[in-house]
Amino acid sequence: MMNYTGIHPAVELFQFIVYIPTFIIGLILNTTALWMLFFRIKKWMESTTYMAALIIFDILLLVTLPFKMKAFRVGDEWTLGSGVCTFLESLYFVNMYGSIFISVCICMDRYVAIKFPFYAKVWRSPKKATVVCILVCITVWGASSGFLFQLRDSNDLHCFYGFSDETWGSTGLVIMLELAFLFGAVVITFCTAHILHTLKKNVQNDCYWASGGQEKSSRILLANLITFLWSFGPFHLSLLLYYLVKNDFISHIYTGQLRIFIQVSLCIANMNCFLDGVCYYWVLKEFVKTNR
Repeated sequence: MMNYTGIHPAVELFQFIVYIPTFIIGLILNTTALWMLFFRIKKWMESTTYMAALIIFDILLLVTLPFKMKAFRVGDEWTLGSGVCTFLESLYFVNMYGSIFISVCICMDRYVAIKFPFYAKVWRSPKKATVVCILVCITVWGASSGFLFQLRDSNDLHCFYGFSDETWGSTGLVIMLELAFLFGAVVITFCTAHILHTLKKNVQNDCYWASGGQEKSSRILLANLITFLWSFGPFHLSLLLYYLVKNDFISHIYTGQLRIFIQVSLCIANMNCFLDGVCYYWVLKEFVKTNR
């Protein structure tokens, strides 16, 4: 998110280096994982419901990346019309935050299943997970609808960047985005820490955990936490700093550096779609193998 004053060629090159493999490999892995969910998994569970929702969010975001690459070519103007631009920007940002909230749901579901196994049968079910996913979709679209159609001036010839001064002056928008990330980061960190503690205690009481199940599960949990923080942390830091610059809380001499920081951090955030695909492809492959 930035006012257009030109895109550094090195940043454009970095975006192509990141986005092309992210789009191609991410789309292949996510669509394969989705196919495995619908055609190889015999029993539909809470975890597979959330996983399917996350994969769909990631696929929809990946679809926007070729248009984002076109929009960021140095010197090019957007030629597909403002309506298409608004739709693609909506799809991009809604699915980014939908992915964040579904990741939170997945971690909370694991937390309930492991920390409260006796209550889990009452609190968890595939139908309840489906309702939660629907509510997440309604929430992210509803919360975004008031902002996404006012991101840029009506005569703007660019897309995915060059947002209006009114957008950057919207304290409510920035607070909402920052709180969404902080909420997700705190919940996932809390749940992961407690799950790992519980798994460690289970080693002494369960031969499955003692035989290596605990180590494998712990690695997956830690990988998910690190991926979440590494993917979304830099972007939300850059978003906050750029907001402070645009509203004169920080000197404008840092505007150029922060513009580059936002562009690069968004590339890193979008890599989450690729990393999710890698993670859940192998999780599902292992799940199919053990449930034949």
